[in-house]
Amino acid sequence: MGFKKLKISLLVVVALASMGLAGCSTSNKGEAVVVGGEQISDPFEGTNRTILSINEDIDKAVLEPVARGYRYVAPKPVRSSVRNFLRNLKSPVIMGNELLQGDFTGLANATGRLIINTLLGVGGLFDVADMGGIPYQPEDFGQTLATWGVGNGPYFVVPLLGPSTLRDGTGLLVDSFLDPVRIYMFNNDLEWLHYTRVGVGIIDQREELLDVIDDLRRNSFDYYAALRSAYYQRRQALVNDMGADSSAAGPEIPDYDN
Repeated sequence: MGFKKLKISLLVVVALASMGLAGCSTSNKGEAVVVGGEQISDPFEGTNRTILSINEDIDKAVLEPVARGYRYVAPKPVRSSVRNFLRNLKSPVIMGNELLQGDFTGLANATGRLIINTLLGVGGLFDVADMGGIPYQPEDFGQTLATWGVGNGPYFVVPLLGPSTLRDGTGLLVDSFLDPVRIYMFNNDLEWLHYTRVGVGIIDQREELLDVIDDLRRNSFDYYAALRSAYYQRRQALVNDMGADSSAAGPEIPDYDN
């Protein structure tokens, strides 16, 4: 499929998805729960719990051991450099979403971070911008849809990837397909590099969450409900621009969007 056809197809998908999401923002069918004072639709809870159980088995058998091994063999400065590099690669997506949200201050910060960390931070291995007072602020198309007034839609657990909503899942797809770095790699026969980036990103995020997930598993009466609550608190904090490291954001449950 040519790039123009792909672009047109994506625009159609986004338009249809946005229409469906808008409907979800005004209609809350199925079972609902309250998280942080907000009523959340979870009509697929039975299926979600089954998928979460399968995800947990896979995580304990594969992802968690790999993440613990990564933490063991890689010193913290090395892990921080990997994380900084991955974040730097996401800068074009963040900049695009800042623009779509009309947040020109955020756009300037994201642009400045990309330039500073690429030039002075050895291609992004060192977060020089953060040292200079420009902290990392993640932005994705799910957050953009939220600023446009689109509701969460139903909550669901994605096989292998974990918690999401209809809005955030749509955002993940849009960001993934329109990511300039991914497009460049695929147009230059570097697909293997893209998949390597995705794999390293998943391991990096899982390592970052080792202590958080351990705590949720150990102290939660209902792990499913605790994970759902943590996810919603995290996403709401990001939509409100509370920052990537804000304590108000709650446990940092990831969206595997690298």
